[in-house]
Amino acid sequence: PAAPPSQEPPGGGRVFSGIQPTGVPHLGNYLGALENWVALQTQNPCVLYSIVDLHSITLPQEPAQLRSSILDMAASLLACGIDPERSVLFQQSQVSEHAELSWILGCLTSMPRLRQLPQWKMKSKQKNEGSVGLYTYPVLQAADILLYKSTHVPVGEDQVQHLELAQDLARIFNGRYGELFPEPRALLSMTRKVKSLRDPSSKMSKSDPHAMATVRITDSPDDIALKIRRAVTDFTSEVTFDPETRPGVSNLVIIHAAVARISVEEAVSQAKGLDTGAYKQLVSEAVIQRLTPIREEIHRLRKDPGHLEGVLALGSGRARELAAPVLREVRQRVGLS
Repeated sequence: PAAPPSQEPPGGGRVFSGIQPTGVPHLGNYLGALENWVALQTQNPCVLYSIVDLHSITLPQEPAQLRSSILDMAASLLACGIDPERSVLFQQSQVSEHAELSWILGCLTSMPRLRQLPQWKMKSKQKNEGSVGLYTYPVLQAADILLYKSTHVPVGEDQVQHLELAQDLARIFNGRYGELFPEPRALLSMTRKVKSLRDPSSKMSKSDPHAMATVRITDSPDDIALKIRRAVTDFTSEVTFDPETRPGVSNLVIIHAAVARISVEEAVSQAKGLDTGAYKQLVSEAVIQRLTPIREEIHRLRKDPGHLEGVLALGSGRARELAAPVLREVRQRVGLS
């Protein structure tokens, strides 16, 4: 059975998580994952955050755009509060041990096991089969985690099945070659999912074709106000929290509570006496107040690409120091050296 999810990593644990460099993070990424990443830095002695650029090339990427997106993501993470003094922030492709461990683990993974995974089912339908990389990228994801003997992985609920593959592969490897990898456990974020502003039945997404659906953390105050003003609600003017029958209004309440760092009940109480139009203005102001310093810091950091490259190079060096001895041990046990 899979190791149960836990809320707090133990003091001696090692936390790993990765994010693809596909455009600037949106409000849902920030509230659902990045805020949690920032908090974990103070709770754990060893935290690794990777910009997983090898994962991003499972779909075609324009090379110049990819290079730029990696720096965009580095700037975004730093601006959100990731501190390279307290965590290892690095670019996955600069640590070649990820790809080598992925090949070794791929040789321990069955094809039926990969076919069960939800992302392959979903994305291969869209792409009429998709690439070999898209099919095997959960193995690379497992390698990312196991390479650092990670004990905890902050994930959203949609990624739990991929983490289960990492747990399975740790067990298979340990069973065949002797105990080496701890079974990583999920750290589930407590934040409720932020939904699309245009379709509150689906989650906010960077790839949403509707420009008004997604608030990016670099959006200007005017853009944020416009997007929230146009957010889909309903014909009842009173603000209540009822995700089943009033998903649009409830999404605004979730956003308000999260950016203002208050409870959902408190957000509803602040909306007392306001119709949804006036409430949207209140939500806009709270989002703008929260994102403005982040947006300004991203713009400042992006003016100095050399600094961002330096931060990633330093982080990649530190990641390699942790990865190299683990891969040496793997190679030895498998019989490759």
